[in-house]
Amino acid sequence: MRAVRFHGARDIRVEDVAEPSGKLAPDDVLIAPAVTGICGTDLHEYLAGPIVTPKEPHVYTGATNPQILGHEFSARVLAVGDAVSHVAAGDRISIQPLLSPRNDYYGKRGLFHLSPVMGCVGLSWAWGGMGEKAVIKDYNAQPVPDNITDDQAAMIEPAAVALYGVDRGGVTAGSTVLVSGAGPIGALTVLAAHAAGAALVIVSEPNPNRRRIIAEIAPYAIVVDPRSGDLAQVVADLTEEGVGVDVALECVGLEASLNACVTAVRRQGRVVQVGLHMKPASIDAMLWALKDITVEATWCYPTQIWPRIARMIAAGNFPVEKVITARIDAKDVVAKGFEALLDPAGEHLKILVTT
Repeated sequence: MRAVRFHGARDIRVEDVAEPSGKLAPDDVLIAPAVTGICGTDLHEYLAGPIVTPKEPHVYTGATNPQILGHEFSARVLAVGDAVSHVAAGDRISIQPLLSPRNDYYGKRGLFHLSPVMGCVGLSWAWGGMGEKAVIKDYNAQPVPDNITDDQAAMIEPAAVALYGVDRGGVTAGSTVLVSGAGPIGALTVLAAHAAGAALVIVSEPNPNRRRIIAEIAPYAIVVDPRSGDLAQVVADLTEEGVGVDVALECVGLEASLNACVTAVRRQGRVVQVGLHMKPASIDAMLWALKDITVEATWCYPTQIWPRIARMIAAGNFPVEKVITARIDAKDVVAKGFEALLDPAGEHLKILVTT
């Protein structure tokens, strides 16, 4: 079968590999992936990997590179193991890609995303979404309503990252919100904040193409170029008595962005770290104290969030498909996928791949 495999930095190949074979384990699900999103984590692997993909056998899954990529995807069920009852052959699903023990400290508490040995389909598992077939565990297979498209189902995984950040920020009806960064996660965070009832959504984004895209998909948002003026003053001008926003969501993973969020949030406001930092950040801890703020950090998402997001999408409250800017065939995954997303002058946010 055809599959997109990561071998090393700048070395992603479309190859012919063996299909899954043998009898399924009782809790296995055999699937045919439909569409798969290219994630920022995939881009990091392409640029500087292996980072997350395993050079040595993964401590929990045993997987090693070369890795079939793809952890944001939808699929159709082909067959199920004897113990699987919640999905059947022919069902359409969204993949919740996290793999972890059910019986360790975190697993026993339902905090599966916090297991220190967690693996991930498409990053540290034998299979991934950018292959014609894959095997996943029963808990990875999340049924979706009939009125959700394959594209929308593939977007539930990145949407989960965004919605978890909005949840941790306590965004509710009438909240004032700053989203720093309008990449794929930032754009989904804007949509999630709006779905949660935010009355004011300010977006800080230096890239002109991303500013254009977010203005198109979220016309209610006020989009600011942080390089062209004083972001803090813009936020002050737009908030009651100039106090700042209730919640600031950092979706870039950069020191300057985090500190801008701290400056923009009101006293006793909340800053949520959604973007992943690749290096330590210097912060003004005294300012945190003087403003009496809460700083939340997020890692992945609670896996139980899938049905909620599916309902939001089905109801039209969370139009995740608006973030998709291209759909490509796997044969073009490097030139029209990875390289296109890495182009600083490029016009793409989320690219979906069909194998």
